[in-house]
Amino acid sequence: MDTIPLDYATLRLIWWGLLGLLLIGFAVMDGFDLGVGTLLPAVARTDSERRLVLNVIGPVWEGNQVWLIVGAGVVFAAFPALYAVSFSGFYLAMCLILLALILRPVGFKFRSKVEDKRWRAVWDWALFAGGFVPALVFGVAMGNVLLGVPFHFDETLRIFYTGGFFALLSPFAVVCGLVSVSMLVMHGAAMLAMKTDGAVAMRARRYGSLAALATAVLFVLAGVWVANGVAGYHVVGALDATGASNPLAKQVIATPGAWMANYRALPWTWAFPLLGVLGALLGAAMLRIGRPGSAFLCSAVAIACIILTQGVAMFPFLLPSSIDPGSSLTVWDSTSSHLTLFVMLLAICLFLPLVMLYTSWVYRVLRGKVSAESIEQNHHSY
Repeated sequence: MDTIPLDYATLRLIWWGLLGLLLIGFAVMDGFDLGVGTLLPAVARTDSERRLVLNVIGPVWEGNQVWLIVGAGVVFAAFPALYAVSFSGFYLAMCLILLALILRPVGFKFRSKVEDKRWRAVWDWALFAGGFVPALVFGVAMGNVLLGVPFHFDETLRIFYTGGFFALLSPFAVVCGLVSVSMLVMHGAAMLAMKTDGAVAMRARRYGSLAALATAVLFVLAGVWVANGVAGYHVVGALDATGASNPLAKQVIATPGAWMANYRALPWTWAFPLLGVLGALLGAAMLRIGRPGSAFLCSAVAIACIILTQGVAMFPFLLPSSIDPGSSLTVWDSTSSHLTLFVMLLAICLFLPLVMLYTSWVYRVLRGKVSAESIEQNHHSY
């Protein structure tokens, strides 16, 4: 369309970048909520300590979850084919994530309604599940994206998914799930160490440093596995970056080591995996020496670079097909129309800065440490 100032290929690339930005935003902002929930049984030994932990994330988790909602909306509107395949193929996994996430608001609201140890213990474990299960399943899903998902299109572009839930739990995918859990525990521990004092902060620093070291080790293990044991995908010939969105209009083959092609072609992209490892190691060191603010920044950098590492390796693929590589979805053949992408870009350029400004204001208002005294004085505390 001549009236649109940005060409189709540029808009597709911009939306690929925005999708990555939203994934990073969710992992960094809501990731520490999931990490704190996972750490709850380990860092809090008394009811007072558990309330302290819950009040670190209680006022902010709903706002942080906006990143997940916006990300799902972007996939629906900008990449409808990706939305259709992933949300149908990963249906049971999505339901498991949603059920776990539902436990979080219910746990926050009901835990303190009854002063009974067993009642509160049940909700404490529900809050643990609300943090651990999504962190694990998100990582397992990303591992399966690297491996390829068993789906294909027929000649009328109807989707057929032939996989099952338990087939998603391959050894490589489980390792990716453990990377996700460890990096979010690292991030949550840094937040706890930054927002609390005393025994809770001390335990958070200890468990967070261990999680950071585990993140570095597991991330390197997954990287070596991808380079040597996972078949990647690449397009044979050239792709029409401005053509109609037809996933079947290309030829794709799967070959070992293909996910490393972009790193060989663009050596500067090695900065992402290196910063992913370095950020985790520095995060562990900062927690050890008692600098939780620096540890939080390091863990955020590590999370962002781990996600970028996968994005760079897979580009231009979004979701490869393991049973019919030609049905694989790429940035160039699975987007909405030229006009839709442009109108959505105008909308997100208006609303995303507002969300970020509001989020910044909320964190400014809630700055400072959470203490047992402030919880007792505030009748709205969890």
